[in-house]
Amino acid sequence: MNRKARQEALRFLFEPVIEKLGYKFTPSQEDADFLLEQETLIEAATGIPYCPCQARSNNRAENMRMVCPCIPFHRRHYDAMRRCWCGLFVHKDVTDPDTLRQFPEKEHGTAAQTSHKRRN
Repeated sequence: MNRKARQEALRFLFEPVIEKLGYKFTPSQEDADFLLEQETLIEAATGIPYCPCQARSNNRAENMRMVCPCIPFHRRHYDAMRRCWCGLFVHKDVTDPDTLRQFPEKEHGTAAQTSHKRRN
């Protein structure tokens, strides 16, 4: 399967999963295409469509938490950010992902969570 066809296949496979989780693909088609392309390259090298923005280790169990879509493994953190790490997926109500901020996972129970509450 060529890369473009695999990107479309991943989009087709991911869409119903993220929909049920309250997410959608980023409205930026350019960003979505780029990130899906990166996933196809990673998948071609490893056999698994890992998140393109998280470093893998030698620990397979930990790496499995980075298989896209990785939302279920990082749900509280992503819900606070209203997007996943790489930005491929955003909350359904997000119209401009550029206004969202990222913050380290260790913060999500403190200042970052307070910041998220102020936005709602």
